[in-house]
Amino acid sequence: MKLAVLTIFPELFVPFWEHGMIRRAVEADKISASAVNIRDFAEGRHHSTDDSPYGGGCGMVMNAPPLAAAIRAVRSGMPGARTVLLTPQGRVFTQDIARELAEKEGLIFVCGRYEGIDERICQDFADDEISIGDYVMTGGELAAMVIIDAVTRLIPGVLGGEDSAEKDSFSEGLLEHAHYTRPRIFEDEQVPEVLLSGHHRQIGKWRLESSLIRTFLKRPDLLANRVLSRTESEILRKWCLDIENILRAQSLSGADPLSGKQ
Repeated sequence: MKLAVLTIFPELFVPFWEHGMIRRAVEADKISASAVNIRDFAEGRHHSTDDSPYGGGCGMVMNAPPLAAAIRAVRSGMPGARTVLLTPQGRVFTQDIARELAEKEGLIFVCGRYEGIDERICQDFADDEISIGDYVMTGGELAAMVIIDAVTRLIPGVLGGEDSAEKDSFSEGLLEHAHYTRPRIFEDEQVPEVLLSGHHRQIGKWRLESSLIRTFLKRPDLLANRVLSRTESEILRKWCLDIENILRAQSLSGADPLSGKQ
């Protein structure tokens, strides 16, 4: 996959390309990655890429001409690539969108700055608009890195394990199960015995329960929108029964757990 980032700060991407999974993906020719300086396409002695907004107001707006020229130049070398504008107005980035983008031949990321980008670029040059969350940042560079990282790990052969990406959080609509490693006992907390048993079926069941527990406690909205498997339904029904038994025991002891009265 070909990746290109249009930015006025291309130097921010040098360490990003040169470390960790991204570096390995580049070295293995799974991706090609470049950062293009938008200023190289701006006219004038100062190569300015912004100007004051029509109609007044605070801040500056990125000019359309240098952005359009940069996008056209990069597209000429990346036919079939999808041009993605990083903006708070875009659809919120998810694992499903990461999978969608991982299927593309190439991705061109346009990083905005200042108060925003001339609307004519959004209308005429962007194939997609994506946001990484409902908050404001000073530019799209970090958002581009987030998306590139999430997409690259989905490209076959990038990660060490064949099924590593498939078992990550959100890949199957649940948070990932808890993880443990050496030492076996840390500050009086022990690794669950089942993980030391060598019984892969029991370990798999424990990991599914751990995944469901984590999702229920931290992101119950994911369960509400999920089509549960038979095994998952059985696990949740067992929890309901256990909770009902606890409440029944409290009631028999004279306590009212709902009212707090004894």
